[in-house]
Amino acid sequence: MSSISIRRLYQDNQKKLQLSWITGTSGADNRIHESDDRPVLSLVGHLNFIHPNHVQVIGISEHLFLTRLEDGDELRPLMDILGGLEVSLIIVANDLPVPQVLRDYCNTNNVPLVSSKMESPYLMDVLRIYLQHALAASVVKHGVFLDVFEVGVLLMGQSGLGKSELALELLSRGHRLVADDAVELFRTAPERLEGQCPTVLRDFLEVRGVGILNIRKIFGETSVRLKKHLQLIINLVPADDDYMKTLDRLNIRAEREEILNVGVRKITIPVAIGRNLAVLVEAAVQNFIMQLRGIDSTQEFLDRHTAVMKEERLKDETDTD
Repeated sequence: MSSISIRRLYQDNQKKLQLSWITGTSGADNRIHESDDRPVLSLVGHLNFIHPNHVQVIGISEHLFLTRLEDGDELRPLMDILGGLEVSLIIVANDLPVPQVLRDYCNTNNVPLVSSKMESPYLMDVLRIYLQHALAASVVKHGVFLDVFEVGVLLMGQSGLGKSELALELLSRGHRLVADDAVELFRTAPERLEGQCPTVLRDFLEVRGVGILNIRKIFGETSVRLKKHLQLIINLVPADDDYMKTLDRLNIRAEREEILNVGVRKITIPVAIGRNLAVLVEAAVQNFIMQLRGIDSTQEFLDRHTAVMKEERLKDETDTD
């Protein structure tokens, strides 16, 4: 089960959300978990005693409610109820003053209490997006991840087949690099994988015989992307006579590869001397885009071939009569 500590959440968002730690520092290692019955969108929300969020946000309305009750006898029972809930963090938004009873509760129960100068709706949107990525299931794949015609393409294959050289050629043709060698893939939705490059490798491409290249400096700012939705895997395989004999020339059966329980379309391209792999990759991606739009060239060819065969058969039957 994926989880993240409050300490990490605070450090990653302190500047963007203008966070200040008020009390409850002993709960800094409290963790936020995602489970099947608690998706990310339900982890962060306004103060709620009935359907409690891991991160309880106090906005203007909630603050007004607490302020009205602070001098009465109704607030203490509510704090007792809050103490029995699974609360990992409380944030007072809109730069509102923090009620003393809330300070006391967080200090007693080791619940981190943080204030933010940001408005609560914006704060919740940022944290939900952040947690969606931070809690996503992930895996690292070996290959080169590119943006080709706005499609996230992962080039895979055994070492020495020329993936980096192929990537360099595609970059020279105006496509963009996301990651080389190690590609971090995150499942950000049930049917969506997002790929990015580890920070230490960002912007770099290693080409054998040439060395490590800074793609951003060579091809410009637009030649690199921080992340991209993975839609297509292109698997490079060495092409020998035995393999070519078994190859499905019409590519009738669509291949798919399961990554983090998400099926990704897969195309296998044989590598041989004299084959222009960059052109083949571009053609494969363009064909994939057409298929997404409902245009299947292979099926069109088969339909046309069937129609011609049927026409010839009818002609033969007519001639026989």
